[in-house]
Formats: sequence, C-alpha cells, structure tokens
Amino acid sequence: MKISVFGTGYVGLVTGACLAEVGHDVICMDVDQNKIENLNNGILPIWEAGLEDIVNRNREDGRLQFTCDADIVVAHGLIQIIAVGTPPDEDGSADLQYVLSVAKTIAERMTEQRIIVDKSTVPVGTADKVKAEIHRTLQERGLHIPFSVVSNPEFLKEGAAINDFMKPDRIIIGTDSAEAEEMLRQLYEPFNRQHERTIFMDIRSAELSKYAANAMLATKISFMNELSNMAELLGADIEAVRKGMGSDPRIGYHFIYPGCGYGGSCFPKDVKALAKTAEQLGYDAVLLKSVESVNDQQKTRLFAKLTHYFGGTENLAGKTIALWGLSFKPNTDDMREAPSRTLMEALWQAGAHVKAFDPVAMKEAQRIYADETRLQLCEDKYSALNDCDALVICTEWQQFRAPDFDEIALRLNKKVIFDGRNLYSPERLASDGWDYYAMGRSQIAPAREAASTAVTSTAVASTVTTSKTA
Repeated sequence: MKISVFGTGYVGLVTGACLAEVGHDVICMDVDQNKIENLNNGILPIWEAGLEDIVNRNREDGRLQFTCDADIVVAHGLIQIIAVGTPPDEDGSADLQYVLSVAKTIAERMTEQRIIVDKSTVPVGTADKVKAEIHRTLQERGLHIPFSVVSNPEFLKEGAAINDFMKPDRIIIGTDSAEAEEMLRQLYEPFNRQHERTIFMDIRSAELSKYAANAMLATKISFMNELSNMAELLGADIEAVRKGMGSDPRIGYHFIYPGCGYGGSCFPKDVKALAKTAEQLGYDAVLLKSVESVNDQQKTRLFAKLTHYFGGTENLAGKTIALWGLSFKPNTDDMREAPSRTLMEALWQAGAHVKAFDPVAMKEAQRIYADETRLQLCEDKYSALNDCDALVICTEWQQFRAPDFDEIALRLNKKVIFDGRNLYSPERLASDGWDYYAMGRSQIAPAREAASTAVTSTAVASTVTTSKTA
C-alpha cells in the first residue's frame, strides 16, 4: 500500500519506518528541510534502539522516502497519516495548530479520495475539527471529493518503540466508515498474523483511549511515589511493600516502581491535557490534578534529600554533585520534563556544580544547556565522580545497576549516594560504610556512623518552593 506520513518526529518516523519494514511504500514529509536532508543522508533526529537500521535499510531499498514537498506526499497515498506534534498550550490544553495545518495542506492538494488518519495524541473531538477543516477547504476550492477521518492513536514506549509497533498489544482504530475500516485492516494485516490485535470503535472513544491509558499509568506512578514518601516517615521499605502489592494479580508489578518522578513527552502533557478537557466540560478532575501535583513534588525529593544531608540549601554552594542519568527513562535520549532537569536547575540555583553522564543523552543535554557553565558533561560514569561531594542517580540505565563501589568510593569526596531509582541494597552499602538515601526505603546506619534518611516535611515544603522558583 502507498502510505503518506506527515511528521518525522518520534511517532512519524517510527510509524513510517515500521510500515516500510513490512513492505508498504511510504513517503514521510516534514517542513524542516535540514531534518529531511539529514534523514536522506542516514542521520536521524532522535535516538531509539533499532530505529536507525530500519530507517536506513528501507530508505536504501526504496520503500521509505523523505521530502519537504507536500504535493508529492498528498498525491502519493490513499492513506494520509498525521503524526505531528501537539505541544501543550499555555493553559495545558493540547495545541492542535500543526494537526489542523496538515489537514488544510491535504485538502488544498487532494484530487481524489483520501483517508486521513490521526495518529498524533489529540483530545476528544479533534477528528471533528479535522473533518471541518478539510470540508471547508474543499468548499473553497469548489470541489466535492470523498474523504474520511480515522483516529488511530499510537501506543509506543520510548526505548521500545520498534517492538511495540511490530508486535503491538493492541491496534485501536476509531472510524465511522466501513470503507476506511477495510483499508486500515489491510494496512495492519502484517501485524495481525498470529492473532487479531485490532480493536475497532467509534472515533471519540479511540481518541479518549490514548489519554486514558497514559493517565492511568501516570496515576500508578504517582500513587507509588506517594506511598514511598509515607514509607520513609513510617520507617517502612517501599520495595517490600511493592512486592507485596504486585503479587496480587489484580494489581500486578507493572508501573508500581517508586522513583524521582515521571517525565518525557507523553505522561506530563497528556495528564495536563485530559485535566484541561475535564475543566472545559465543567468537570473537576480531582484525581488527574493530584497525579500531576504529586509528580511535580516528587521531582523535588532528591534535592530535598541533598539539602537535608548537607544541612541546608546554603551549604550546597560550592559543592559539586555527580549525576548519573539525564534522560527521563533508559533507552532514550529524551530529556523533556526529565527529573534530572529539575534537580540540576535547583542545584545551580543553590550555587552547586554538576558533573553528569548519560549513555545516550549527552548531545541532548548539550543542546538544552549549551550556555550553562556549571554543568560538565563527562565521557563515562566514573570520570563524572572525580572530586564530587555526592552521587545522585536519576535514570535506571543498565550500566548503573552493578557498578564498582570501590571505584566510586575512590573518586568521590564522601561515600554518599542518593538513588532516585532504588537500584542498590541498603544493607550492603551500609555494611560497606556508605550513606545511602533511596526513595521510600528504610535507612540503615552505615558501619562508620549513624545517619537518618527521613526528610522532614519542612524541608520538602521549602524545596518545592525553591524548585518552582528555579
């Protein structure tokens, strides 16, 4: 099938590449000429495991093309996939200007039937707006050309997007057209060989499904983080609690890992957008607002622990903190809304310096903080420790899970670790003389001295204020 894809960001590029991988003839378009030139030279705008190989292989085989020419793209495929960004507007709602701009672009150029597929994450009712934009533009052209609009939300996890697309849990399609339904069945037939994964529903339900899924996952994370903060005050170990909870098959182990907060391009944006939709409907979505509030506060917890340990914010001035992990999660270079950013910016405001390492997000950090003289990006995880006053872990990359603690101790000024992802055994580190502060874990006094892990409510409240100012 001939497929046109608008947008070569995370969703568009993965979608186009994977559809080409199974044999479809795909053209991807972007208005960014530099990005298109890079793609045509094998240079990708994002890092995603396995994506570069698939893109370049299919480009070389002629099944995947990249262009800035909208005329070529609209003329190419019966199916036109919209996969452009929907960034949060100032009020938290999803900004649909790019989606509607693509709809207008298609309507201005189409000369025969087209099926327009919304794959961008969009609020309920967006398909109606896309239909209205296309209908209005066709009227202005004095043409009556049949078209249909379909909702087909993506469910791709950053770091596992290729596998998610090639072996999906579900393929949700919202449509009111029998013909569009049949064409989408054909499009996704290669992904349904073993069993049917496609779920057809009405358009509005499909649009809501994406937001509902992401909001649910974000809720589980915030719930566990809330419990982890209580566990610290109660002297309990949240990791033991997690295992007790997860053993209940009604709950399970997925997304109940406590940490230093969620980030990325999806959860923060989608929770805000869904809450804004509720507000526009006159409904007070208390739970959704609480999920966001808990996450915002959780991102300040590591800084609160550092402040408490060093005896106040003023004592962080002149300190150098080692940071392992910059991306919001492993296996991606995405630093959007990452907890590492909240921490670093709070440290800089307090007068501290940061030496950081991340396996793949170093270029992204350099791009974001190009003018930040208090940040030093290091070539490996151990060199980031040299002459630092503490180690903080923000991202649970595999290479951080079993480090050489003797090497860490030699390089740090003090044997202290603040673990935002609960990677290590408190008992082992305490027996080796470490001060170890994790999330929601019982503090064990190190062999050399007693230490307390509990962060007072006063310190947390002060930190939240400091972070917001930052």
